[in-house]
Amino acid sequence: MAAIFSTSTILPTLIPLPNLSSSSRSIPNSPSTSTKSIANCTSTNAESLSTSASNFVHNNIFPAAISAATAAAIAAIIFASPLPATADDGFTVYYGTAASAANYGGYGGNSSKKDAAEYIYEVPQGWKERLVSKVEKGTNGTDSEFYNPKRRTEREYLTFLGGFRQLAPSDAVLNNLALSDVGLQDLIASGEVRSTERNDEKGQLYYEYEVEGAAEHSLIAVTCANNKLYAHFVNAPAAEWQRDQDTLRRLHASFRTVNS
Repeated sequence: MAAIFSTSTILPTLIPLPNLSSSSRSIPNSPSTSTKSIANCTSTNAESLSTSASNFVHNNIFPAAISAATAAAIAAIIFASPLPATADDGFTVYYGTAASAANYGGYGGNSSKKDAAEYIYEVPQGWKERLVSKVEKGTNGTDSEFYNPKRRTEREYLTFLGGFRQLAPSDAVLNNLALSDVGLQDLIASGEVRSTERNDEKGQLYYEYEVEGAAEHSLIAVTCANNKLYAHFVNAPAAEWQRDQDTLRRLHASFRTVNS
């Protein structure tokens, strides 16, 4: 069972970038404060902000090098472009929809994957997403998967199955997950299994398993919501586990369902 761009291109190609060391001292040290101030601007002062931003770019960053119109365009990009949604400390948040195979790829246009998300988990920046095929989604329920490009066997993924209103006993759930995953079967048979239970702030029950084998380590979290069973896996070979277990445990702990 197994699934962020450059503004330099808008500048005239023959204009060298100036040394920003002197002007950078006049820029506030707290970008969050500046961002918050811009975000709180109302429609009555939006034009003033745009003019100020353009003047700042023209007079301070690129004096006499570009036209006022070009400065205004650059200012619009610098000050109006939204920041990517990221978690702290080098992690991003993945929003999973757990859509059926029939609806695979159906979140274009004005649809928001974040608004439609049924679960979330964190992914280390730099990890790559493996695109899950429609056939794979329909046969084994894999909805999403990410892997470490430096060590491809170090990965996290989520599977789901429909028609589950509540969790069965913990042992039965793990055994049922292993029925369609030969690798998990072998790991359970030859390794040590530890299991715990936890409830989130809404009282939703999660089963958590840690399976430690001689060659591989696996962390699994399982819960029921939206009439579905969700299983989140974090797997790594033993050597990578010893080196990266703090990160891998964070990924495991970050999984939860939303909008349920």
